[in-house]
Amino acid sequence: MFSRMSFLFGSRSSKTFKPKKNIPEGTHQYDLMKHAAATLGSGNLRLAVMLPEGEDLNEWVAVNTVDFFNQINMLYGTITEFCTEESCPIMSAGPKYEYHWADGHRVKKPIKCSAPKYIDYLMTWVQDQLDDETLFPSKIGVPFPKNFLSIAKTILKRLFRVYAHIYHQHFSEVVQLGEEAHLNTSFKHFIFFVL
Repeated sequence: MFSRMSFLFGSRSSKTFKPKKNIPEGTHQYDLMKHAAATLGSGNLRLAVMLPEGEDLNEWVAVNTVDFFNQINMLYGTITEFCTEESCPIMSAGPKYEYHWADGHRVKKPIKCSAPKYIDYLMTWVQDQLDDETLFPSKIGVPFPKNFLSIAKTILKRLFRVYAHIYHQHFSEVVQLGEEAHLNTSFKHFIFFVL
């Protein structure tokens, strides 16, 4: 495990992996994150994704979006030595699913790129969204934007592509690393939440 962690933070481009997005302790979002962790521990993923009674939907979606970003970042981080410009020259999940990158600001017209480059663009873009206080406010009383759920859906849709790429292109490496149970649980949790 330690050797995998060393390449996560060391040998490859430091741009590829984003630092874990932390939710400040003592905040309401932190309490929601703890609630999610406790329900996940019960083994019932359907219960874990349900909006807790009396909680704000936007707050719940925000906390879970941050958590999925962190999970996917970690999962992808374990297979980066296998996902290279040479092995994955196209960001895809099979011949019918090729993903081109566009963020609507810096890159308006979708560009074809390798999987590691696409995932770097994606994770940087998501990190920028999560760090934007106007989109993901961390202070109590600061309202979410009216289009927040649409923003979160776009983030989650794009994060799904990383799962799809890992499953299609790198599942044998995931099995070699003994991480398939974690990947499968994370993906199942993600799908239940999105649905």
